[in-house]
Amino acid sequence: MDRFTRRDAFRMGAGAALGTAALAGEASAQAGIPTMPATAPSLPLEAGATIRVIRPTKFVDADEVVWNENQAKFIKATGVQVRTDYVGWEDIRAQVAVAARTGAGPDVVAGWAADPHLYYDKVLDMTDLAEYLGKKYGGWGPLPERFGKRFGTNNWISIPMGCGGGALVYRKSLLNSVGYAAPPNELDRFLDMARKLQKAGKPIGFALGNAVGDGNGTANWLLWAHGGYQVDEKGAVSINRKETIEALKYGAELYKTFIPGTLSWLDPSNNKAFISEEISLTGNGVSVYFVLKNDPKTAAIAQDTQHARMPGAQGTRYPETANVLNAMVFKHTKFPNAAKAFIQFMMEADQYDPWLTKCLGYWAHPLLAFDKSAAWSDDPKVLPYRDAQKMPYWVGYKGPISAASGAVDAEYVMVQMFASVCSGQATPADAAKEAERRVARIYRRAAG
Repeated sequence: MDRFTRRDAFRMGAGAALGTAALAGEASAQAGIPTMPATAPSLPLEAGATIRVIRPTKFVDADEVVWNENQAKFIKATGVQVRTDYVGWEDIRAQVAVAARTGAGPDVVAGWAADPHLYYDKVLDMTDLAEYLGKKYGGWGPLPERFGKRFGTNNWISIPMGCGGGALVYRKSLLNSVGYAAPPNELDRFLDMARKLQKAGKPIGFALGNAVGDGNGTANWLLWAHGGYQVDEKGAVSINRKETIEALKYGAELYKTFIPGTLSWLDPSNNKAFISEEISLTGNGVSVYFVLKNDPKTAAIAQDTQHARMPGAQGTRYPETANVLNAMVFKHTKFPNAAKAFIQFMMEADQYDPWLTKCLGYWAHPLLAFDKSAAWSDDPKVLPYRDAQKMPYWVGYKGPISAASGAVDAEYVMVQMFASVCSGQATPADAAKEAERRVARIYRRAAG
């Protein structure tokens, strides 16, 4: 009995081991994360298990550093060998598609929100793990729950690991210099502010290139802020509407205030432009502020940097979603229990809260108990990112989350609709009509 170790416990059954106070409960109590009693799923580890994981590359160093530290803890505790490959944001979907088509490649993909819905018949059911985590950690936020479950069912096909919220990132002193204390919610006043900043030589900039997070974020914000949507509640194509035309007209006017080059911006582009003081305002995750705050050379810029919700809200209904980091396990894995145990281990508070806190909320939590994390009280400037999991919109709003809605996002249909008008290549009417054609074709293709 003296030789019975924690690793032995994992080999006998990962579910039992992960439920022990030593691995799952002590740090959550110390960090102030409230938990409820819950029984972890039984996941006896396969002999000789090895796991390959792919996930998006970092935008803040701590994202990879803490992930790797947690992964090393899992390897030490279980003996399961894990390798994580970090993939460029624009490249990860291509690798996932190859894995799904060939039935080979990574065991676990921590990828984008809609991806499990593209390949739902090729991934493991995650209901047991999702229900355990939800019960233990105060329930799931509405947005990750929407993306974790296959639409119209209570069956979980993935485990959302984080919500990359988008907010306005701005230089307070520069807005003050043109007469604005903070970004206004009213779209006409927001445009007025942008024009004044551009005239003062401090332009704004939003991505309009094929950027997974920022490009889609720009297009969806503009569309939703004007009451537009690509499909209705039943999935009928609804993009060619007067609300879309108004959004395109507004986007074209706002684009005139942008720094040149935003039509080719990818996800790192606006980060670099803001940090180098080329722009005064953009829409982004907390990564810009994280870099500024952690570099002594940019401390003054960090002090002047503030965050706000995206403009165009109707009451408390903000025209935003979040970039959900969504983990799925392919059925082709030889080690399904080890793969699910790894995800569970990474989601337990001992591992999750340090990741959340040290990343300064870069990936906001999907489990509501983490509202109490020190990540949100240590620096009030990041509070606009805390409730990313509660956003009322989703990719493909108002319709079902499906392979079709995911494909519209992956093929940048909304981004290219706005970019064509902003670049002068299409009128708003023609761009909406072309988007209607493309969305309809994608939905027909998905329907078979």
